[in-house]
Amino acid sequence: MEKLLVLILQCLLLLSCSENTDYLKKIQDPELFQAAVQNLSDIIVYDIFSPPVASRVYMYPTIAAYEIMSQAYPSQYYSLAGQLTELEKTPKILEDVNPHLAALLSYNTVGKTLIFSEEKMKAFQEKQAEKIRAMNVPRRVRKASQVYADRISEHILAWAKGDLYNQTRTYSKYTILEEDKFWKPTPPDYMDGIEPHWNKIRTLVLDSANQFQPKAPLSFNLTKGSPFQIQLQEVYETGIGLTDEQVEIAKFWDCNPYVTHHRGHAMFATKKITPGGHWIGITGIVTRQAKSDFTAVINAFAHVSIALFDAFISCWDVKWDTLVVRPETLINKHYDEEWLPLLQTPPFPEYTSGHSVISRASALVLTKLYGNDFAFEDTTELAYGLPARYYNSFIHASEEAALSRFYGGIHYMMAIDEGVKQGNEIGDYITQNLKTQVEPNQITSSK
Repeated sequence: MEKLLVLILQCLLLLSCSENTDYLKKIQDPELFQAAVQNLSDIIVYDIFSPPVASRVYMYPTIAAYEIMSQAYPSQYYSLAGQLTELEKTPKILEDVNPHLAALLSYNTVGKTLIFSEEKMKAFQEKQAEKIRAMNVPRRVRKASQVYADRISEHILAWAKGDLYNQTRTYSKYTILEEDKFWKPTPPDYMDGIEPHWNKIRTLVLDSANQFQPKAPLSFNLTKGSPFQIQLQEVYETGIGLTDEQVEIAKFWDCNPYVTHHRGHAMFATKKITPGGHWIGITGIVTRQAKSDFTAVINAFAHVSIALFDAFISCWDVKWDTLVVRPETLINKHYDEEWLPLLQTPPFPEYTSGHSVISRASALVLTKLYGNDFAFEDTTELAYGLPARYYNSFIHASEEAALSRFYGGIHYMMAIDEGVKQGNEIGDYITQNLKTQVEPNQITSSK
């Protein structure tokens, strides 16, 4: 009898010490990370970050999450330390850490330091913490994961401080040059030029901001029949006779984070995602469609955010070097003072087209991950009242994104054509030099 009681007590003790591991599967749900990315996108829209700055806000949190997963799964993913400029070796994963939870925590922590609306991020973090607790994640796991997430966040934020972003906040504004060929602020708000020193920001995979230079823009010449004048005339005439399909394409890819509307003495603004935010949205759509797991989702967002960041630096280097005037400025002065482009002209120089550069670079890294013929329905703009559009490949989407700027009346074809080439070079370089997934034969050979 005593032996039986001892046995029962031992069984009860073992049961009391055993741990519910049902949470392990739940916390690997990729929708948890998708929700974190969407939350950050929503805050970026709310805070009205410019396209280049938004790319930075997306990138650092994603690298933090990726590095945690690479530490947890070294046989599947390479660390980005030593691959991205000045990123040093990542702290090793700690005992009792759940990497999926740590990745979520670090993503939000790093993101919170890069935005203005910290209360919005805090509210999201609290809701996410409630979900985690509801999964019955053990307290020791939650605590260890938070400690490790904080350690990774500190590591990534210390790296971020060296990218010269804070220093460029104090640099001088662009001084307007009077000659017709140089960029001028455009109506209705005549905003100062955005990020004229962005080429000083540290690149990630590219060697430098000017590693991939497009050919020089056409020589400024308004003489009828000159190559430049022909392109200017083309923007003007196309803008007058746009088809319904062209209008839909232009509006779908507008991605202007702050469009102002003027009605008499009243002014109001419409907030939207940035061009980079649109491709982050596409990444979310594609990873869901492909049924990518938690780690593969982070890997895809890491590729796209890195491509966006380097592409914006490269494009902005050309923009503020060439200082090409926008079509609207010349058309209003020399052709038709009442003419307006379909889209509001962004406040920075024309050449090359940012959409063209960043869209092609993003398309190439997604093609590397998901293939040449990955067809998808782009529902990114539904939230902004625009219907979904269908693409038979990432390249197809990037081509339409580039051409949308011509239909919108804000770019010459030279900026689009050369922007696509520039984005292609950037995307090719990143796909060839950025290593994330470990190939099966490499796993075998390392044993």
